Formats: sequence, structure tokens, C-alpha cells
Amino acid sequence: MDPGAVVLVMVALRAKGHPGKTTPADSRNVLSSLDVLQKVVKGGRRLRFNALVVVGDGQGTVGAGLGKALVIPDAVRKGNAVARREMVTIPLNGSTIPQQITVKKGATIVLIKPAREGTGVIAAGAMRAILELGGVKDVVGKSLGSRNPINIVYATMEALRQLKDPATELAKRGLRPAPVAAAVAAEGAASSTAEGT
Repeated sequence: MDPGAVVLVMVALRAKGHPGKTTPADSRNVLSSLDVLQKVVKGGRRLRFNALVVVGDGQGTVGAGLGKALVIPDAVRKGNAVARREMVTIPLNGSTIPQQITVKKGATIVLIKPAREGTGVIAAGAMRAILELGGVKDVVGKSLGSRNPINIVYATMEALRQLKDPATELAKRGLRPAPVAAAVAAEGAASSTAEGT
């Protein structure tokens, strides 16, 4: 393997419990990217590794973390610990997200849109890993600008943090959700009377 190359690895690993943090037993983690950094010194090259790890339970909770170390296992372990500490709960609307959202992080722009049931996860690379581990089954995601996997992961996590649950937002404002059938019937009656006049 070329030590200067960026290796994108999508390998599902079985997560080990993290002390002090309660996570479901069926949580999984994915090594989203592994960067090999080298520093040339008098005695030769010194290698360092950056591991970007995504952790999720597949039921609406996901986290991502970056670990840095001199050997790969330590970098993955550190990234896993950071990811478990930075978990986000996704307000799922059935099998998708409640609304469309766009987030800019560095030179990366991430666009995530809800999709109909049966669409699946239409996204690539690190964004796909986050959405799948978060339990989102139907969604369309696109990244624009820089394709740096670290920026994409952080932008996707920020987008998921900014999602709002519609029922919670209505409760905060002191409103109740309108019954859908009654609203559609009232709209249909209003349009038919408007056409009749």
C-alpha cells in the first residue's frame, strides 16, 4: 500500500462496549476513511494515521469521530470513543427524515432530502454510512464542492443535528397538528365552491 494514499474502507465491525456510555448492544461501527500521514525526518519517514469512524444502532442514533495515532488500531479505538461521545438522535418520520436540509462545512455542501418509502438510501461514501447506521431507510443525499470525507462526515452530522421533529416544534409553539383528512376535505370543498362561482 502506498503510504501517502488515502484509503476508503467500508468495513462493518462489531462494536465493543464503551465504559460510561450506554449504547445499544446491537450498535455497529464503520471505518469511513483512513488517512496515512508521513513526516520525513533525518532518520527516515514517520507514519501517523487518522481514522474516521461512524457508529450507529440502526434505530435513529448515530455518531462520528476522528482518531489520530501512530498505529491503526489506536486511531480506530480513539475515533470510536469520540463517535460514541458525540452521538446524535435523528428525528425519523417513518423511514425517512422530516424535512430537507442543506449544510455547508468548509468547502463542502451537503444536501439531504426525504424520500418516499421504498426509495432506499441514495447517497455515496461516508454520507451513506452515516444515514444507514442512523436507521434512515429512504433518503436522497448529495454532496457538492470538496469531496474530503472528513468534511462530508462533519457536514452530514451537523445536518442531522439541525433536523427538527414536527410534533415537538408544534408543541413548543402551542399548536396542534391539523388532521390530514379534514384539511384535505376542507381544501377540496373550498376549491369546488370557488369553481362553482
